[in-house]
Amino acid sequence: MTASAPHVPVLLDEVIEALDPQPGDVIIDATFGAGGYTRAILERGATVHAFDRDPDAIAAGREWSETREDPPRLVLHQRRFSEMVDAMAEAGVAQVDGIAMDIGVSSMQLDQAERGFAFSADGPLDMTMSQSGPTAADFVNEAAEKDIADVLYKYGEERQSRRVARAIVAARPLTTTGELAAVVRKALGYRAGAPKDPATRSFQAIRIHVNGELDELEAGLAAAEELLKEGGRLAVVSFHSLEDRIVKKFLRDAANANPRGSRYLPEAQTLPPARFGQLSKAIRPSAAEIDRNPRARSATLRAAIRTAAPARKDAA
Repeated sequence: MTASAPHVPVLLDEVIEALDPQPGDVIIDATFGAGGYTRAILERGATVHAFDRDPDAIAAGREWSETREDPPRLVLHQRRFSEMVDAMAEAGVAQVDGIAMDIGVSSMQLDQAERGFAFSADGPLDMTMSQSGPTAADFVNEAAEKDIADVLYKYGEERQSRRVARAIVAARPLTTTGELAAVVRKALGYRAGAPKDPATRSFQAIRIHVNGELDELEAGLAAAEELLKEGGRLAVVSFHSLEDRIVKKFLRDAANANPRGSRYLPEAQTLPPARFGQLSKAIRPSAAEIDRNPRARSATLRAAIRTAAPARKDAA
């Protein structure tokens, strides 16, 4: 690779250790972003199929990817990672050796005010990862007050979601991130200098809703189960409790590791063979990494290894 990554991905060493890429392996980077994981995997001699629905990420990847190799060791897919099974079939690949997933918004997206993901700098109220489809502005300006409140509560865990939704509806139309942040802060009585800006929860909720992120995560995990060969490795980095809860439950269910209820109840029916094993404990960034990259603070890595058991029929 000829260019340096603009952002160092979170838990890079730990993700690479979990994947253990070897020369000749085929690895999926399900969330390409700035290509940090991909670069490290390529350096190990593996081939990478990289997915991202953001056209900017794919365009940047094309600028630094090695195109002279035949066959190429980096294959870029401008698609959702929930579409991995179909995309890999089209590429003639039935199974892979590893899959990395870094869930949520990328640093590149956060740092571009014109994308509308953050309120650190004022920009259009967009938030779409694919740069297409209904925007955050469409949602806050057109949705019913109850629907806005439900999204804020479900995806942002905002306890005063009804108050915030009422304020949003009263302030419509809203067109910029700064306008939305100001409305949320006023509704919640925010004072400058408080340890956490309360608008963060609402922005997270609206972004997750606009991009269907949690449904995408569930579909992506199911696709990973179908694509990984026996011994294939899965590494998933999440950044808040809603994501981590989905990943943890998926892996524990697939490993038959969830609690089975009271010992006084009748025996449950025979469980199917475990589809994943060797589940890691939650792995979190070191203090040194958090010092280098404060955005790593909330990251959690979970990893597991695919067994020989067939994927669930409804997995992908």
